[in-house]
Amino acid sequence: MTSPERLTVRGPEDILGFIPHSLGYWPANSLVAMTLQGKRLGATLRLDLPGPAVLADPAPFAETVAGYLAADEHADGTLLALFTNNGWLSGPGCYDGLLFSLEAALAGACMPVKEAWYVGDRYWRDAWCTDPACCPLPGRPLEQIRDSLLNTEMVFRGSSVGPPPEERQARTVPSLYRAAVLEAEAVWSARLDCRRQSRAQFDAVLGLWTGLLAGPREELGQPLVDRDAFLRASLLVPAWRDAVLVMAAAGQAAAAAGAEEFGNFDEEPGPEPVVFTGVVPLETGPPETEPAGAPSSTGGPPAPEPLLKTGQHQGTPGYGDVLMGHEPPVPQWLTMDALDLVLGQLALLGGAPAAAALTGRGWIAWCRGRGSYSAAYYEEALEIEPGYRLAELLLELVRRGTLCGWAARKEAAWQKFGPDAA
Repeated sequence: MTSPERLTVRGPEDILGFIPHSLGYWPANSLVAMTLQGKRLGATLRLDLPGPAVLADPAPFAETVAGYLAADEHADGTLLALFTNNGWLSGPGCYDGLLFSLEAALAGACMPVKEAWYVGDRYWRDAWCTDPACCPLPGRPLEQIRDSLLNTEMVFRGSSVGPPPEERQARTVPSLYRAAVLEAEAVWSARLDCRRQSRAQFDAVLGLWTGLLAGPREELGQPLVDRDAFLRASLLVPAWRDAVLVMAAAGQAAAAAGAEEFGNFDEEPGPEPVVFTGVVPLETGPPETEPAGAPSSTGGPPAPEPLLKTGQHQGTPGYGDVLMGHEPPVPQWLTMDALDLVLGQLALLGGAPAAAALTGRGWIAWCRGRGSYSAAYYEEALEIEPGYRLAELLLELVRRGTLCGWAARKEAAWQKFGPDAA
C-alpha cells in the first residue's frame, strides 16, 4: 500500500504507527520494510522473521528482501522495523547480523537503510542507538506509537487495525439461509452448466454482476437467497469467475474482449440465456425467456443487451495485464471494493463457490498491497478445495514476493484514506 498524500510524519513514532494501518493489523515476529521516495513513504513489505538457520547466514535472505523492494522503481531509501520481543538479545538468536546484511544488500540496490527499529509488545527502540540518554533501556513505551499524532489522524480518517490474517473470525450464517441458498444454487447450476460457452449467457451473467456492484453499498453484504445462489453458481464457471475480476478492475469491455480472445464462446447459438430476475426458477428444463432487451415476464429488469460486439475491443487491456495490475493505469477501486464485500458474503456457505470467492478476495487484497491477507485467503480457498488452480497460481506470486503493479505505483495504489478522505 502506498502512503496517503496528506499525512505528515513527525518522527519515528508516526512511521511505526502507520505500519499497522498499512498492513491492516499489528504485526508480530515480522520484518517490515518500507521504501522511501525522497521524504515520502512508498510501499510496505512484511515478512516473517527468519529462524536460526537463516540467521546463521542471512545474506541470501537479505538479497531476497532487496529484490522484493526493487519493485518500487522510484525507491531511493528504506526503513526497517523488526517486530519482536527478542530485539534486546545479544549473541545467538539476535538480529544484528540480519540488520547488517539487510543494510549491505539494500545499499547495493541503491535503497540504503535510513532508520531501523525494534518493536516489542511493551517497548520499542532504535536498532543501533546505545546512548542511554536518548535510548534508555529497555526502550520507550509502546504507548508512544499507539498515541502518536499520525495514528490518531488515521483513526480519525476511518482506519482501524484489525486482527492478523490467521486470527480472522469466521462469520456464521443462519441455517435456514444456508439451506435455502444451497438448494437454489443447485437449480441455477443445472441451468447454467449447459450454457458455459454461450456468449448471450456470459453477457447476462456479467450484466448482473455489473449492475449489482454499481448499486447501493449498504445492500451488497445483505444476505439475499436467490441472488446469492445465482452468483455462487456463476462462480463455478472459471471463465465467468475470471471475467468478474477483470470487469471489476477494468470494465465490461476488457472482460468481454478477453473472454472472446480466449475462445470461450461457441460459434453456434446455444439455448436462450437464463436471466436472473429476483426469482429462482423451480424447473430445470429449457427456460422460457423473453428476447434480449424485452421486459421479463416476472416483472424484473429487462435482459441485458450484449456487452460488446465483435470488433469493438481494440485497445482494451488483456486478462494477464489486468490480473497482474499492469493495466488499466488506475483500476476501478470502488468497484473492486464492492466486489470484495459481495465475495465475502458468498464465501460464508463453503463449497467450491466459496473457494472461488476467497480466491477473488485474495486477488483484491494482493492488488491493495496486503500480501499477508491475500495469502490467508488463498490458503483458506485451498483448504476448501485442494488443488484449486487459480488460488495455487496466485499464492505462488505472493510467496515469491511479487507486487501487484498497482500497489507498486503511487498514482495507482489503493488510497483508502486519501486524498479526499480528510
